[in-house]
Amino acid sequence: MNKHFEDAKYYLKRAGETAKAGISEELEPLKKRVDDLVDREQADPEPGRFDEVRAELEALQQRAEGETREAIADARERIDAYRSERDDA
Repeated sequence: MNKHFEDAKYYLKRAGETAKAGISEELEPLKKRVDDLVDREQADPEPGRFDEVRAELEALQQRAEGETREAIADARERIDAYRSERDDA
């Protein structure tokens, strides 16, 4: 009896693989058309919200870098002033 179940399982597996191959073959032209349409749409995307956000983030980054440089320069001036006052005393 167990042999019959093993045979049935084998043939069901083969039937599934064959059905999958057949469906893939039948849908291949449709898949190609969809891929062509998607590629055509991605060829020249319109600037959207993503590009706006990216530009805003780049501006924020530049501003933060500038403020950081100013803060570092200010800290260096304070340190130099402190050292010169300490050395004079």
